[in-house]
Amino acid sequence: MKFISHFFFYTYTGLVILAGFWGAFIDPVYDFKLLFHADVHTLPDTFRINLLCQYRFLRAIELGFGLFSVSFVKEIFSVVKYNHLFLIAMSCGILARAFSLFIDGHPLALAYFFLFYELTGLIFIFFYTRNNKLYHATRF
Repeated sequence: MKFISHFFFYTYTGLVILAGFWGAFIDPVYDFKLLFHADVHTLPDTFRINLLCQYRFLRAIELGFGLFSVSFVKEIFSVVKYNHLFLIAMSCGILARAFSLFIDGHPLALAYFFLFYELTGLIFIFFYTRNNKLYHATRF
């Protein structure tokens, strides 16, 4: 269980860091082509600039969460407060994807993959940390 929960943790946070850095500082326009099949250059300048500005901001927040998670991996797997913070943040992303299914409609297959991958990771990390003796020993 330790290997599987760490596998999901590191692949999830690695992708969050990579996607966050890429979308914030490298090429968010490519993200729109790959993820949304959209060409932002067809938008009026004001809309394109505002959309990219907000997208870069959200990707930077994603990058920050990934860096936080990797920096505090030991605490996430052993200290209740860090563990809850990580799991709540991860759950928020999963809940937003699920909420979008019902409110916005059905996305591309890649979005379903991320939803199920993140949910699987959340479940493994949750159950592993609940069974971890160190986790229970550090409860204050």
